[in-house]
Amino acid sequence: MRILSLAATFSASAIRANPAWAQLLGLCPLLAVSNSVVNALGLALATSFVAVGANVSISAARHVIPRFARLPCFVLIIATFTTCAVLLMEAFAFDLYLRMALFVQIIVTNCMILGRAEAFASRTGLLETVSDSLGTACGFAIVLLVLGTLRELLATGGLFAGMEMLFGPVGSTWQWQLSGTGQGLLLAALPPGAFLIAGLLLAFANAIGHLSQRKSNPPEVINE
Repeated sequence: MRILSLAATFSASAIRANPAWAQLLGLCPLLAVSNSVVNALGLALATSFVAVGANVSISAARHVIPRFARLPCFVLIIATFTTCAVLLMEAFAFDLYLRMALFVQIIVTNCMILGRAEAFASRTGLLETVSDSLGTACGFAIVLLVLGTLRELLATGGLFAGMEMLFGPVGSTWQWQLSGTGQGLLLAALPPGAFLIAGLLLAFANAIGHLSQRKSNPPEVINE
């Protein structure tokens, strides 16, 4: 039963309460960085590291954090893990870090992480917090990668360019090109394209949600 409860918590955080498409949180880095798969994956890994590490730490220390200072303490813990993420990227993926340095640094202000810390991590035990944090991180990463994949494919006609910045020389062999021109819909790589594609994806997700809800709760037939 405990495993089922943890799985339900993970599923709810990743799907039903997805921070990006359900709560519309963290949209600034989501739209700004997701113009390629490597950028989206880099930000997803950094955000997941901060979200899981900070929330688990807050849950472990929730009994010793004074209530009057809980928000400053939460921000300090999140800032600590954000600094660690920045240092790790500078050490192991510096070229990728240079492409999105600002958006890695402002993870500390991501209301998705602070919101889960206040609403969940500070009120529940470690296992539940780990499940919730992993679900939140996975949900945000899925949206980032889907958006990054679509934008890169539409803009360049290919995928996985620049993966060597994250995975080393072996990543340079992963690039896949649909056409030999390397050209596509330039709008997809620009900020207006990010808004348009994200809006279409959000509308598609909402349509699927409404359709599944109607199938699970069919309208009642009134017999006259």
